[in-house]
Amino acid sequence: MVAAVTLADIRRAAERIDGAVMQTPCLPSQTLSAIAGCELWLKFENLQFTASFKERGALNKLLWLREQGEVAGVVAMSAGNHAQGVAYHAARLAIPATIVMPAGTPMTKIVRTRDHGATVIVAGDDLDDAFALARQQAEAHGHAFIHPYDDPQVIAGQGTLGLEIAASVPTADFVVVPIGGGGLISGIALAVRALMPNARIIGVQSRTYPSMVQALAEAPAVTANAMTIAEGIAVKSAGRLTRRIVADLVDEVLLVEEASMERAVALLQSVEKTVVEGAGAAALALILEQPARFAGRRVVAPLTGGNIDPRMFAGVIMRDLVRQGQLARLKVPMPDHPGALAKLATILGNEGANIVDVEHGRLSLALNPKGVELNIVVQLHGCEHGEAVLGALSAEGFVPQFLPMT
Repeated sequence: MVAAVTLADIRRAAERIDGAVMQTPCLPSQTLSAIAGCELWLKFENLQFTASFKERGALNKLLWLREQGEVAGVVAMSAGNHAQGVAYHAARLAIPATIVMPAGTPMTKIVRTRDHGATVIVAGDDLDDAFALARQQAEAHGHAFIHPYDDPQVIAGQGTLGLEIAASVPTADFVVVPIGGGGLISGIALAVRALMPNARIIGVQSRTYPSMVQALAEAPAVTANAMTIAEGIAVKSAGRLTRRIVADLVDEVLLVEEASMERAVALLQSVEKTVVEGAGAAALALILEQPARFAGRRVVAPLTGGNIDPRMFAGVIMRDLVRQGQLARLKVPMPDHPGALAKLATILGNEGANIVDVEHGRLSLALNPKGVELNIVVQLHGCEHGEAVLGALSAEGFVPQFLPMT
């Protein structure tokens, strides 16, 4: 089955999409290399026009369809990035596009897909439901169906990313690639295995949606609709073609925790000043979660997409501040008399703690009627700074304690 897509197909795809899809930068990150303990190179696919690698496969398939004859229209199903890639390039090529997106797709992806000119149908509880409806739409209208991953032309298009990695970092020891249905890692593996035979190819999936791991083990597909930050790789069943390519060419497929993907998203924002969605940060998340595996080696991690919901992105950044001890909640009982609050604020200011929020409670029956309880959210430099702030408050007669950030 691997012969269904060849290096020649990938090179032909690169010729087709040349000039219409960005050859994204692949750059070393000094700071993240120091954190991860390896020589880390980042491939910035989040800089594509639609902020995802999915443009590569979508455009290659569209152009291949045109080579076969007149295209009346196309239909796709997607949770967002494939949708935008198909919608944008179909509009450029004056091909009508209909996209079926499951309920729960981030609003930003739905809006952007519509903005690219596609007809969007939001239906189905998950990608499987959306897939069935998309197939019905394609058959009913005589339009071509563009699968998001289990299609030779889509795989060949995604493989162009592998060509660029091989050109940028030909001596890489590892190429770590997020997996949903397997289209991206299949294309990259075909290119990298041919051009960089000594590189190890590692796939990574969210522990919540281990569809490729299950497929390779011939275990039942994922059935639960679980919450994940990485909806772009939240696929219940791996592709039939892709699982065979992965089985033949990929060295390992490993699982990563949700918290690690959150940390990776936050680090990429703070260190690289780049916005990456949960799925797009999965490769970096694995490298950070398992540093011993990659220690001292040259590692390439594609940042596969940047289409994260703004509210989720804000939540991830704030939660990371809590994890790093840079945002904390203090409970401080104090006497209810003039000047007490000013004294507390002065101590915090002198210690360099910034007050973010204050809740002034007088009604708790656990308090003396002459007392109040303050719940204060403060911005700190980190955990050690927090302990210093507690010490300074205690030295002035206060009895503070940290509370969980809930």
